[in-house]
Amino acid sequence: MEVTTLDVAHLLDGLLEDAPAQKLSGFAGIEDAAKGDLTFLANPNYEAHLYTTHATAVLVSKDFHPTAPLQAGTHLIRVDDPYAAMAKLMQAYGNQEAAMPRETHIHPSAVVAETAHIAGGVHIGALCTVGENSHIGEGTRMLAGSMVGEGCHIGKAVTLGMRSVVADKCTIGDHCTLQIGAIIGADGFGFAPTEDGYEKIPQLGTVTLGPGCEIGAGTTIDRATLGETVLGEGVKLDNLIQVAHNVRIGDHTVIAAQTGIAGSTVIGAHCMIGGQVGINGHIQIADGTKIAAKSGITASIKVTGQVMQGNPAQPIKQHQRMQLALRKLAKEFTRNSQGAGANTATSKA
Repeated sequence: MEVTTLDVAHLLDGLLEDAPAQKLSGFAGIEDAAKGDLTFLANPNYEAHLYTTHATAVLVSKDFHPTAPLQAGTHLIRVDDPYAAMAKLMQAYGNQEAAMPRETHIHPSAVVAETAHIAGGVHIGALCTVGENSHIGEGTRMLAGSMVGEGCHIGKAVTLGMRSVVADKCTIGDHCTLQIGAIIGADGFGFAPTEDGYEKIPQLGTVTLGPGCEIGAGTTIDRATLGETVLGEGVKLDNLIQVAHNVRIGDHTVIAAQTGIAGSTVIGAHCMIGGQVGINGHIQIADGTKIAAKSGITASIKVTGQVMQGNPAQPIKQHQRMQLALRKLAKEFTRNSQGAGANTATSKA
């Protein structure tokens, strides 16, 4: 990383407080940052570290007012949103080496089918496999042990993390990232009950990921029974999420860890879904819905932009009123029980 504080301020449309341009060499957390580092302050709980950090530059909001002097050599860069600004900088400068043009490299231990098409600048690491008639786009990186099946299309500048799997006939859009052990295109959970048990229903569909998706470690996205399981542009999935067959997730929706989505459910765009949420199959969730952690979604959510909580989930204010009423009821029950106990003791006396 070769950049100055003035470069950063210009890139972010920010304001560098009265100070000459200083060289920056890397990023660090505000607690551990040293001279040459750039860090940020977005959470007020970390403000105390601002006055002890030795970072050369700290991103803060434009309306932030320090309550103590900074260390010598530490300068503020004021921006609209420090957290978003830091993310933008890390994308711009944090992986410069990986962004540089490369020659195609295929490790000697990799197995690449003769009918596979490998574009320029592709890196295929140790013990990787690429199946027949698959396409690997320009600048894509397959890290050690990652696998691409037959008839797949992998876009440009994709990163397939170690031991990730893209099964047959699946499509991964440009600039997607699969973290370690992510699995795209396993069979959906389809079985027909019979007198003798359960008969497997062949899963003949595919999975399509739009551009800019990121799939967390250990997350699984099942192929459709027929048709497609689809993630829109910019969808972000955390670790250990299960997306069942024929699910559709709209653009720029984010989902936290350990959420499970049953088959054929349609989730809208720009939704935010917390951890350990359970979502029923064959329902629809409107655009802009926010779902609190550990909620259970048993029916369609048809109104856009709602915040839902509980199991079964309901609008958050309604859920909070119900919880408050239950607490009052519990206190009243305890009080009545204690009163009944006292009356019984008096009666026996």
